[in-house]
Amino acid sequence: MVGQQQAAGGWISTGLHWQDGRPVLTAVNGRRRHERAVAPGTPVGWLLAGPRRCTGAWLVGATERTPCPHHAVIDPDGGAVQCSACQSVDRGLAIARDQILDDGRTYRLYLAWFGEGLLKVGLTSEQRGTARLLEQGALAWTFAARGSLPAVRRAELTVAASGLARERFTAKVKAEHWWRHGDAAHRRGILTDARTRAHRLLDGHALELLPGHPVTDHVDLFGLAGGAPAVYGQIDALAAGAVVAGTLRPPVGRYLWLDRPDDPEPLLLDTRLLTGWTLTPAGDRPTTGLTVRARVRPPEADTQEALF
Repeated sequence: MVGQQQAAGGWISTGLHWQDGRPVLTAVNGRRRHERAVAPGTPVGWLLAGPRRCTGAWLVGATERTPCPHHAVIDPDGGAVQCSACQSVDRGLAIARDQILDDGRTYRLYLAWFGEGLLKVGLTSEQRGTARLLEQGALAWTFAARGSLPAVRRAELTVAASGLARERFTAKVKAEHWWRHGDAAHRRGILTDARTRAHRLLDGHALELLPGHPVTDHVDLFGLAGGAPAVYGQIDALAAGAVVAGTLRPPVGRYLWLDRPDDPEPLLLDTRLLTGWTLTPAGDRPTTGLTVRARVRPPEADTQEALF
């Protein structure tokens, strides 16, 4: 399991996070926290026990996640990993909903590239470093400016309103672009040009612009230099009693690739689906109890047909 020990009540998965540039699987037991680095080639095996429970919230001023006081049960098939009460007090969600206008911290405005036509603008607190870009699965990115939360939020809205970049892309849309993403020079050129255009839009804003910030590329880090596997199975749902087992490949953002000895096609797991389940070691049991959807590399565009 995520933790090789188990206290009363079991370890509840809180998903995949990036710390100091490395991916880490985390689990909690009350206020106890366990971490396990995600290293390619590592075998894993988890038996899921229910019910799926809320993982708590990050409160304003807190340095760690506060456990859900209600031990609330959440939808086993849903995307939400918190109950409504924890959602209402979570610092990150409050900032995203503009319910916190200024928290005194310094923020950075970023531009992130997820594939052709998928340029995103966003913000992250300076103290989080690059974790947000890694967790989102950005194939390449650059910082464009820094300042207070109100100033960076206004900049984000300005850039989005111009049509230069969007504030959000779904995980499904991002994954569809893992197969084809050009080369590093192409990605770097798009982001450098976009940052220059963003700076023109932000002239006069109360910000420190960052014209010389380098472009960071994650394609090799995510193991996508050759694109996503031509055929793979995407896990769409988990259930109590399911077993998730395999050998890890490099993760992409919050996604885990799992190779299985009995199947040439790897599995792709969004670790948000894992969040909230109690995990125990699966031993030698094979993967079972999953809802899996087949994914196949899209065919190359036929230029002749496109012309006529």
